[in-house]
Parts: sequence; structure tokens; C-alpha cells
Amino acid sequence: MANSSTLTGRSVVVTGGASGIGLALVQFFASHGCNVALLDISLEPATHVQSLLSSLRQQFPSVKFIFQKCDVSSWDEQAEAFGKVYKEVGSIDVVCANAGIVEAGKFLGVEEGEPKRPNLKTLDIDLNGTLYSIKLGVHYMRKNTSREKGLVICTSSNAGLYPFPMAPMYAVAKHGVVGAVRSFAKPLEAEGIRINALCPNCIATGLADDNLMSSMKLTPMSTLLNTVKEFCMDTSLTGVTAEVSGEKGTHRWPPEYVDEITKENMEMFVKLGYA
Repeated sequence: MANSSTLTGRSVVVTGGASGIGLALVQFFASHGCNVALLDISLEPATHVQSLLSSLRQQFPSVKFIFQKCDVSSWDEQAEAFGKVYKEVGSIDVVCANAGIVEAGKFLGVEEGEPKRPNLKTLDIDLNGTLYSIKLGVHYMRKNTSREKGLVICTSSNAGLYPFPMAPMYAVAKHGVVGAVRSFAKPLEAEGIRINALCPNCIATGLADDNLMSSMKLTPMSTLLNTVKEFCMDTSLTGVTAEVSGEKGTHRWPPEYVDEITKENMEMFVKLGYA
């Protein structure tokens, strides 16, 4: 994937692809001649989905679009959707593990009597769903015969880099995505598969509450898409978490080792295959 022309004809899966950042990713890859599968739970009426697909096909007449209804928190639904996409297009080259929700429930909410089981839907979708997408994407990329077998791009958040008290479960999930990308990168690199993460600030998507958005400084979608382009074109990038804010995407590397003992132990684990 050294230049934009090499994206042409590639097969891309985008979870949460029917709106927001996901739809912008769909349009980005379509503009580069990729065939794109949209996986989305799509609570909108079926007519909305058909209208969306019709619009995409008019805008990109040479591109093949596939829509699969899918709840990413379900392994079975994701596995079935990925299998259908692979069967229809013959390969999966790029996976954008993008689907996510905001905070569901209040983990530390005050309760009367005995504590109730917490609502972990945010983790089920934002973290477990992303891990399912990574595993399935890697499975199908391993079938590719090219030296560069594929690319996984995960949508995390800058809440995956900083404390986020207003939505702690969202932060937990997004920190987990960052950890997954950094931890999977080296073993996947040995197989010719790259994995990176987007950690966007508040992106202008047109989906959020207008009153809230009017009081915030928004990052343009173009900044995020420029970072995606960088991930696609620079094949040296893997294990990168890019904080997308303002006019640029900044590579945020893991913290330096606190001392030589930690460094030596972590390197030993990697060498012995424990990490």
C-alpha cells in the first residue's frame, strides 16, 4: 500500500459504517477505488439504508458496496458478516474497527440496597466488538498471498489516552483499544499485517447535540482522514496510536520504561514469546 493507486480494488470492511466517522471512512476508501462493506447495527428504517447505499453507488459508480446488518458486540453476528463479505468479494485487505457507543449506564451510581450488576454494554461494543473485528480481520488477511497482507485501523479516542471522568467505561474501553493495538503490532508485523489506532478529539460529524457542539472546539473530519491516508500509504507505520486533534494527527508512542529492570523484563517476555 505504498501509494493511493495501490488501494484500488482492495476490499475494506468498516464497522459502524452507516454514519459519523464510519461513513467518512467508507467514502474515503471508496474515493480510492476500494470495494467497501458496511457493517452496522442500523436502527434506522430499511429505507434509510437503501437510500444511503443508493447515494454511495451514485457517487462512486465503479465501487462495489455491501451492507451487512451486524451488532458488533455479538461474535456470531460479526463472524457471519465477515464470512459473507469474504465469500462475496474474495479477500479482506483493510478492516476499520470503528463501531462504538458512548457511556451506557452509571457504573458508580448510588444504589439503594445491594449493588446491582453494572451495565457493561459500552465495553461489549467499544472493546469486545473491536477485538472481535481485529481477530476476524486477521483471520481473513492471513489468506492473502501478498507480502503486505493487510491493515487494521481501530477507532479509539483521546479518552483512550487521558482520564475521562464523565464517561469512565468509555475511557476504559478506549484505553483497552490503545493497549490492544500496541500489544498486537509486533506479532502481526511478522505476518505482514499492520495495526494502528485513531484517537480523535471531538470530530465534526453532524451527529451530536448541536448545543453541546456549539460550546466545543471541533476537529475537522479532514484531519482524521489525512491520518487514515498516512496509515495506508506509509507501510512502516504499525502499532501507532495517532491523536487526531486540530489540524494534525500526532503519533503517541508508549511511555518510556521507568527503569532498566522494567525494560529488560518486558524485552525478556517478548523474546520468550509471552508477549
